[in-house]
Amino acid sequence: MSLTKQLKERATQSAAKYPQTIHKIMNNGIDVVRKIQSITPSLKTGDTIPEIKLPNAANQSISVQDVLQHNKVILSFYRGGWCPYCNMELRALQKSQDEFKKLGATLIAISPETPDNSITTKEKNELRFEVLSDIDNTIAKAFNLAFTLPKDLQEVYKGFGIDLEKNNGNQNHQLPISATYIIGQDNTIVYDFTKEDYKERADPQEIINFLKNN
Repeated sequence: MSLTKQLKERATQSAAKYPQTIHKIMNNGIDVVRKIQSITPSLKTGDTIPEIKLPNAANQSISVQDVLQHNKVILSFYRGGWCPYCNMELRALQKSQDEFKKLGATLIAISPETPDNSITTKEKNELRFEVLSDIDNTIAKAFNLAFTLPKDLQEVYKGFGIDLEKNNGNQNHQLPISATYIIGQDNTIVYDFTKEDYKERADPQEIINFLKNN
């Protein structure tokens, strides 16, 4: 089953699980992100990315620009290991990693979680690609992907048992929009997928198709 179908099934199950009051708060959160994006849109195809040097799950510094000297880079921004949609996406990307490599692209994921939490996510999903920690969403901000959760949504997340302060090592309650980019070796974005709705992600097959044709 494709990632897109898996995500739709998960969203349907979630819709039946939670009361309308919860869904209204979560949907309002998505609307807030849409308004932010209408004012300061995220980086898109044709834009040049900033320098990216972040710690991986083992707390070793990884430079995306160093990787770009050898391959294109598939850059996936995700919210955290607490997010079921993110975990579904990461596992789907893992399954396609060998195909990405054959097509000359290296997969790297970025989240605002601390390295300790990133290694938990990496082990839980059996990931064989780098998972980098963007503390305080520094890189996400440079991509215009970062946003602050509305207060009522912060409370909903706490009710779900999600401790963003612990996971991210700060108190700003900021997350990145879920986004996937393919970066050319000249630091230019050649493919972008950004959606304000966290339930929508780039399907690995779409990424593969793009790499085959470009």
